[in-house]
Amino acid sequence: MSNKIRWGVLGVAAIATKKVIPAMQKCARAEVAGIASRDLGKAEKAAADLGIRKAYGSYEAMLADPGIDAIYNPLPNHLHVPWSIKAAEAGKHVLCEKPVAMSSAECRDLIAARDRTGVKIGEAFMVRLHPQWLRTRAVVHSGRIGELRSILGFFSYYNTNPQNIRNVSEYGGGGVMDVGCYPIHISRWIFEEEPVKVMAAVELDPVMKTDRLVSAVLEFPSGQSIFTCSTQLAPYQRMQFFGTKGRVEVEIPFNAPPDRPVRIFIEDASGIETEEFPACDQYTLQGDAFSRAVQENTPVPVTLEDALGNMEAIEKALRG
Repeated sequence: MSNKIRWGVLGVAAIATKKVIPAMQKCARAEVAGIASRDLGKAEKAAADLGIRKAYGSYEAMLADPGIDAIYNPLPNHLHVPWSIKAAEAGKHVLCEKPVAMSSAECRDLIAARDRTGVKIGEAFMVRLHPQWLRTRAVVHSGRIGELRSILGFFSYYNTNPQNIRNVSEYGGGGVMDVGCYPIHISRWIFEEEPVKVMAAVELDPVMKTDRLVSAVLEFPSGQSIFTCSTQLAPYQRMQFFGTKGRVEVEIPFNAPPDRPVRIFIEDASGIETEEFPACDQYTLQGDAFSRAVQENTPVPVTLEDALGNMEAIEKALRG
C-alpha cells in the first residue's frame, strides 16, 4: 500500500526494539520511519540494527519532523502523558503504551489535549486485535456459555531488580499498573460494563514499596471478575470466563507468541472443544488497525475514554 502512515518511536525501550518495531515493519499500512533517544548514539544503533532510516538525538527533534505522521510512545509510565501531549501539540497521532497515564486525572489531561489538537490518540492494548480474543468475545456474547457471571484471571512474572523501571514506584511501577491492567481491561471489554465496586488485597515490597502481590474483585452490574497479579511469582497467565451453561478458557491470553499457534477451550453441555488460531503478531495487527484509523478517520482500537475507565479501576484496586 502506498501512502503508509510514517511512524516515529520515542526511545529505545526493549518492548519497542524487540517486539513492536519488528512487528510494525510487517504492517501493510504503517512504516517505522524514525527512532529517537536522548542519546543520539543509542538512536543510531537502534536505527542501524532495525533498518530504520532516521535517528534523532532528542525527542523534540523527531516531533518537529514533518516526515513523521504518528508517534509510538513506549516510555516509562510517568512519561506517557507528558510526551503524548507534546506529540499531539506537534500535530502527531499517538499510540501510547499501557497504562496510558499515572492517574485518571492525568488521563483526562490527555483527553483534553486530544480534543484540543484533533489528533488520534489511543492506548496500546494489542490483545484486543488478536483473533483469539475476537473469537472469545464472540463466543461469550453468542450465549453459548449462557449468561456470563464470573471472570477469573492470573498474570505474574518474577523481577526483583530495584533498578528496573517496573519496580520504581515514582515511575508508575508495580504489579497492577504493569500486568493487572490486562485482566481489568479484558473484564471491562467482555462485560461491556464498568465496575461499580473494586476491592483488593495489596501487598507491597518492603524495600521498593511497589505492589508485588494483588488480588482484586471487580463487581460489575452483570457479575464479578477476580484476578491476581504479581511481580514476584513464577511466570504464568490465564483467563477464564464462566457462564450459566459453560465456560471459555484462554491459554495464553496476553503474551500470545507471534511464531506459533495459540488455543482457547470452550466447554458446554456437549463437552470441551479446543480452537486453535494460526500464529500471528498482535503488534502487527495493532499497527495496521491504528494506521487505518488515521487514514480513514475512524475510531482508534482502544480510545482514551476506554483508557480512563481502566485507569479509574486501577486506582480503586491500588487503594485496596
